[in-house]
Amino acid sequence: MWRCALPPLPCYPSVDELGAHAAALVARRPRDARLRRVGTSRGGLPLWLLSVGHGSRQALVVAGPHANEPVGGATALRLAERVLAGRGRGVDADVTWNLLLCLDPDGSRRNEGWLKGPYTLGHYFRDFFRPGFLEQPEWLPDGAAAAALPETRALLELQDELRPFVQCSLHGVDVGGGFVEVTRELPGLARRVGHAAARLGVPRELGPYDPLYWPRLGPAVYRIPPPRRGGLAAAITEAAVESTWFHPQRHGTVTAVVEAPMWGVDAVSDGSAPADPDGVLRTVSRALREDIRLMERLLERVRPYLADVPDADRLLAPVDDYLLVCPGLADAWDPDTDDGTLRPLPPLTNAHLAALRIAGRRLALRTAGLLHRLVRGAGHDRAGVLPELDRFIEQGCADYRDNLRARWIPVGRQAEYQTRVVLAVCELAGRQARVRSRSGEPGWGMRAAVPIQRE
Repeated sequence: MWRCALPPLPCYPSVDELGAHAAALVARRPRDARLRRVGTSRGGLPLWLLSVGHGSRQALVVAGPHANEPVGGATALRLAERVLAGRGRGVDADVTWNLLLCLDPDGSRRNEGWLKGPYTLGHYFRDFFRPGFLEQPEWLPDGAAAAALPETRALLELQDELRPFVQCSLHGVDVGGGFVEVTRELPGLARRVGHAAARLGVPRELGPYDPLYWPRLGPAVYRIPPPRRGGLAAAITEAAVESTWFHPQRHGTVTAVVEAPMWGVDAVSDGSAPADPDGVLRTVSRALREDIRLMERLLERVRPYLADVPDADRLLAPVDDYLLVCPGLADAWDPDTDDGTLRPLPPLTNAHLAALRIAGRRLALRTAGLLHRLVRGAGHDRAGVLPELDRFIEQGCADYRDNLRARWIPVGRQAEYQTRVVLAVCELAGRQARVRSRSGEPGWGMRAAVPIQRE
């Protein structure tokens, strides 16, 4: 009998551990699983694809598209174990699971300062890294033909090779709840998400910031609108630009973006009507403006001392993104700045207001964390900003912890929740698959795996 090769995960696997675990799994089951390199990152790291099963229809699972969201790697390993153990409940057996273990290994490496814990909000934000929008490999701001990043091109080629009937992009919410975004409706998905969330104690986010303006298909399930041209600020805040989520639609693929929270906040599940929504919006908007003005001042003090900081440009790019979009967001949320030209907010619940409060605080804390890393990278604090940054980060984390009651969700539970949602998506998508997908590697299952140490 096949037994699970992985112990319960107490912490997130690193990029190297993902490859090592996958290689060990393939060594145990060489006829049922294969590991191959499908690309190379900008930094020279391999992009590993773990394929499990012999089905004629292909499912593609993409882990690690955002560098600060490591749960997807743990989920990919759990999915592989479950499928090999014959416990892919309800999923058609005629499926090959293709698990891209980490789409942005370079960025993920830059998060390894907090990856093993301790899992405190302060530790997370002080060691936070997420690349600027133009360096995030799922986005196609200039279209697929002009994709600049090698990670993006590798994913596009893989999509066109496999022609999957379903693609799941595995994301993580640092503070909030779980939700799913889909390119096509999957009837029954909201019920399955609700069941998984209830069983595992994961709050469902009923009014997330990301799909604020998107159609709601059920509790915690949203439809991604078709891509459209727009400015960079709209692209960053609404994620409605051309992307690798929509690229495989030509093959009949349905894509699901599966979000799992690290720190859960029960308030994001409160769908009741708020007593004073305008008052909350004014408070959130005012706080965001004040926080960003402070970050701008601190950045100007720090900037003259960054010339010799390794990767300073990489750290500054997301800072510039956040400083670009935050004033517009504050205006969009503030009822006192509506001059008739702004997009009206949808009807708001307490869940929406909690999500907006979390989002405003998150953007400022990420900016502060990146500045903190920049100053530490310089090896000195000539501008004298670290005490202010530390104070700001501690206050923001205390707000999450003490006022919003943010609670850590163990890594194993995060991965189990995401695994159950992915299996539900695959099952439901399989019922309405319109085309037969194909494997781009004939006879793959009959050869021995390439040992990882030879790469």
